[in-house]
Amino acid sequence: MAEPQVPEPSSSNALKPPAAILFDLDGTLLDTAPDLGAALNRMLERRGFEPLAPEVIRPHVSRGSRGLTELACQHRPMGVAADALRDEFLEEYAAAICVDSCLFEGMAQVLAEIEASACRWGIVTNKPGWLTDPLLAALGLDKRAACVVSGDTTAHAKPHPLPLLHAAGILTLSSADCLYVGDDLRDIQAARAAGMPVVAAGYGYVGVDSPPAAWGADAVLTHPAELRAFLPGV
Repeated sequence: MAEPQVPEPSSSNALKPPAAILFDLDGTLLDTAPDLGAALNRMLERRGFEPLAPEVIRPHVSRGSRGLTELACQHRPMGVAADALRDEFLEEYAAAICVDSCLFEGMAQVLAEIEASACRWGIVTNKPGWLTDPLLAALGLDKRAACVVSGDTTAHAKPHPLPLLHAAGILTLSSADCLYVGDDLRDIQAARAAGMPVVAAGYGYVGVDSPPAAWGADAVLTHPAELRAFLPGV
């Protein structure tokens, strides 16, 4: 199947009510840091190292498994190649993927209001499908999302625009009729390249390199409840 045509990046800050809201997963829709951190700490403790505090792990979650394993290796001789360590971490995480993970505070109400409106919602994440699918199923979100695009669904992952364009295609919408929400700079970069309005989830993990206000999003959210302002009829 031919790749969708990439439109010109969006430059307008004037947001119209979207026909669909697309969410990044970790740090935007779901607070998965507790389970990701627990997997990382099990790996460290097995090697005789002290566990890392949650506040140390949390800002690195948006960097995915590679960023988390790099954090584990800082000043610690792990005794295994980087790729093997990442595989080990993912196996640890998959074995206990939904112990403490949950929707961010206020997100359940936001999803309910989206579903009660003329809007739909979906997920576009860089998390691979073999982890995304069981996590969503465990939380009962798999049947509610209008689309789920994982990191391996398309030939490219964010910050490439293709995953967002693919999601819009599933929904039979133009990218301009969707709103993307993400907690990492690459989320904003992907949305801009796809011509999709985008807001930054400032309540999420947001990384360690630059503040969300510097990413060039159309808005920065401090709480999920602020998404209600973008719904049709509000």
